[in-house]
Amino acid sequence: MKSLTDNQTFNRPDKIIEGWYWAIRSSELKKGVAAPLNFLGRELVVYRGENGRVVALDAYCPHMGAHLAEGKVEGDSIRCLFHYWKYSPEGRCAEIPCQASTDFVPRIRSWPVREQYGLIWIWAGATPRQPIPFAPELAGQKCDYRLGKSFIKACHPNVMMINAIDAQHFNSVHHLPVRLNLEPEVVNENCIIFRNTTRIPPTSLLTRFLGLFYRDALTYTLSYWFGSAGSVMIGPDFLRFHIIFALRPRADGGSEGQAIFLTPHRDGLIGKLVSSALLLLTRAVSAYFAKGDTLIFKTIRFNFRTPIKADMPIIHFIQHVERQPALPWGLPVETTAPYPLAAQADQPEASPQSMLEPEVAR
Repeated sequence: MKSLTDNQTFNRPDKIIEGWYWAIRSSELKKGVAAPLNFLGRELVVYRGENGRVVALDAYCPHMGAHLAEGKVEGDSIRCLFHYWKYSPEGRCAEIPCQASTDFVPRIRSWPVREQYGLIWIWAGATPRQPIPFAPELAGQKCDYRLGKSFIKACHPNVMMINAIDAQHFNSVHHLPVRLNLEPEVVNENCIIFRNTTRIPPTSLLTRFLGLFYRDALTYTLSYWFGSAGSVMIGPDFLRFHIIFALRPRADGGSEGQAIFLTPHRDGLIGKLVSSALLLLTRAVSAYFAKGDTLIFKTIRFNFRTPIKADMPIIHFIQHVERQPALPWGLPVETTAPYPLAAQADQPEASPQSMLEPEVAR
């Protein structure tokens, strides 16, 4: 096996796995408003057209390099402040006030954009091949959600993802009264799922009581997307908590993240109150586990030199990350596949259910 410290993608601040990354909250971008965005080392302008659609373009006008975020949104297009050149959502120059022809103007790079969970997501890479990260157990269901506070950590997203499959630390840091055994399942090139298979041992009054709420193994399931986003399912048989942690790398090698709390939608006033209470409880569960790990994320310098058998889930995750297509920090103008127009990027994606069909082992 290749050395776990000799990685081409994992924990590399100069590499970005092709995939969906959250950019900003939807509420931060009103209709007719444009904003600058440094997205994974590349300067963009994002704006919401009068039709409500969000557009992301490379930031600088190809005429003289003015930043388009200083311009004005007109309909679903944006007009540069400097000379009033107008650009469509696909990045094509649609109008130059002082002349008729615009054919000579290079097209601006247009980025695939989606909105989900109250966030604006941008695809880093060529045409999107996967859906927005989601909780597999809730696929196809209408869900209610609540956003936690965004946060910044000093370590890379890949390292933060490892924490949730580090079975040893659940005993040493969180004092969980069960030994976890996380079995991996590779779903596709960008998604891997880990499921716990162990029961709560009846070794004390507390564990015997907790065991009454689980028919089989202690429920703990994680699904990882692009090495930087993960969904967690935890809780007894009658009440499951669902959390998505969406992370993106920073130029300094750290992470910027956003927690998303999910619960199945319930109709009516009572259903709304129940969902609100469960989302608050899910936030509390998330805060409990995050609190114990805060100091580790502040000071860790990840260097995996002495793996043991208990680290096998981590090894599987690193190997999965290493196989995923990656781009250099700053996202180059050209990739192995031509960048799509925004209109092309709006073509239907594979459904969440189809994305969860396990790939055939080779």
